[in-house]
Amino acid sequence: MKIVVAIDSFKGCLTSKEANQAATEGIRNCCPNAEVIQVPVSDGGEGFMEAFRAAIGGELIELMVRDPLMRLVSAQYLLHDKLAVIEIAQASGLTLLTREERNPMVATSYGTGQLVADAVRRGAEHIIVGLGGSATSDAGIGMLRALIDSFAKHGEWDDIEELKHIRFTIASDVKNPLCGENGAAHVFAPQKGATPDMVLQLDERARKFADVSAKHFGYDRSEQEGAGAAGGLGYAFLQYMNADCKPGIELLLDIIRFREIVKDADLVITGEGSADRQTLMGKLPMGILKQSGNVPVCLIAGRISDKQELLNAGFAHVECINPKGISLEEAMRKEVATQNIIDTVRKVTFCLY
Repeated sequence: MKIVVAIDSFKGCLTSKEANQAATEGIRNCCPNAEVIQVPVSDGGEGFMEAFRAAIGGELIELMVRDPLMRLVSAQYLLHDKLAVIEIAQASGLTLLTREERNPMVATSYGTGQLVADAVRRGAEHIIVGLGGSATSDAGIGMLRALIDSFAKHGEWDDIEELKHIRFTIASDVKNPLCGENGAAHVFAPQKGATPDMVLQLDERARKFADVSAKHFGYDRSEQEGAGAAGGLGYAFLQYMNADCKPGIELLLDIIRFREIVKDADLVITGEGSADRQTLMGKLPMGILKQSGNVPVCLIAGRISDKQELLNAGFAHVECINPKGISLEEAMRKEVATQNIIDTVRKVTFCLY
């Protein structure tokens, strides 16, 4: 029997690798002779770089860059031959700030630009950027400024030759445009510390930047899907680097040839911290389901809503790992979540086989 395990991180609790290992233990408790293939996964946020490293190898490059408040911070990216994989949360992430420090009016994506610049200097020709977990809402202006500071001979974007032959791909499931009621500021800035007045200012700032950029280039990508990702960083990559935008999980699964991995499997186990109808809108488990073909897919999660909709979408089994009545604080403890995954997967595997 062959079982493929590809579970997303349970944010603030377990990494993808840890969740996969717990599920594997649950399988082995029931079926010790099963062939288990673990696939660390991420949709562009936490663990994206490590998921690629587990799949293709490469070297982690570490350097000092600027955090969202322009303080020095150590950050990493993955370099594999001519491919670089950057996780923007390394330099521009919300987790780098305390709750009191969150202020998207001043938070900058400058550090992400420094990571891109370093990858270019080291010979990267294709740069994949995971756009999850940002603290910023600067429409990528900070990132662009870092690239100008690094490469522009006369302080102008058009001076930069080093970027013109590099392929950029942004990994994001966010389909929001840059501006407006569904844009970066209105939808995402409040969770980054923005007040209602700040949201209006941020949206207007982004709109003005997009207008200026459109006049310069002769086209406008502020309405393109993904432009509103990561506080508008998606827009900067689309408008200034002519980037492709793909769902993070789709990008990862294509590179690791997931369809080949699962084609002769008996079961796929995937999961995430919370599963509901939003899962059906392109989140990681849906990416796994789409590429698993006719292999049954079991979805596990710490919290489940809209179970019937998930089953109707094609998941063979949808299971909550947590017993009824457990407190969120208790459920988020690493050792508790680990044991609950073990127990749930053991029961699922036993019932199926």
